[in-house]
Amino acid sequence: MAELLVWPTVIAYGEAALVYAGELRGHRRYSTLGIWGVRIGWLAQTMLLVAQARSADGFPWGTRAGALNLLSWLLVTGYLVWGCSPRYRLVGLAVMPVAAALVVLAWVGGGTALSSHGDGWALAIHAALMLAGLASFTVAAAMAALYVFEERRLKRRDVAVLRLRLPSLEALDRLAARATLVGLSLLTAGIAVGLGWLDIGGVDAAMTVAVLIWVVYALALAVGWEAGVRGRRFARLLIAGLALVVVVLPLTHFAA
Repeated sequence: MAELLVWPTVIAYGEAALVYAGELRGHRRYSTLGIWGVRIGWLAQTMLLVAQARSADGFPWGTRAGALNLLSWLLVTGYLVWGCSPRYRLVGLAVMPVAAALVVLAWVGGGTALSSHGDGWALAIHAALMLAGLASFTVAAAMAALYVFEERRLKRRDVAVLRLRLPSLEALDRLAARATLVGLSLLTAGIAVGLGWLDIGGVDAAMTVAVLIWVVYALALAVGWEAGVRGRRFARLLIAGLALVVVVLPLTHFAA
């Protein structure tokens, strides 16, 4: 059953990404199909997660593949908070390909046939907080990427960018900062739970990278607020921080 839900999710997310790419080139005739692709894909993936949870005796996403699948769902859920608005729809151009790729990677890694873990609520809370934090950072990076794109087009005095009905640079900057702050709070809680949950008596590679991610995003927020205007430098820091998010996934505590 779970296996059958993977490809509808991937196809729907891929369709949304293609529609958004067409909208970026000025083809807005089918723009509403993009957000419906996101919604249908999210619903299929939600059903997939429910099926996994019902088939597991313990925490159902305690594997790398399962963590990728859950991260993809959290990422799309975060996007849907803003993505239903026409002005923020094109953020999906950065979010949906990543979400689809995560689902595929989870499927290749055996994400639909998860093994249960007996670590109880500690692992569940730790995983949920860490993944939710990483998803928030990914949404923030998507906002930052759209900020950089729009700013460059405006500097070139490209009038075509005005027809895209994008949010203002100020709005993108503000929402990216809020998503970063939410992610930082979630990651802080996840690290705290993880340090208490780890039974190795110290900090391993995964936790070290997680702390490094925390430092990068905290520094980005601190520099932005101290300067008073975040702008392009803040956006680039968020995009650079996303590279560390990619690094931390293979170093997860979860079993392969």
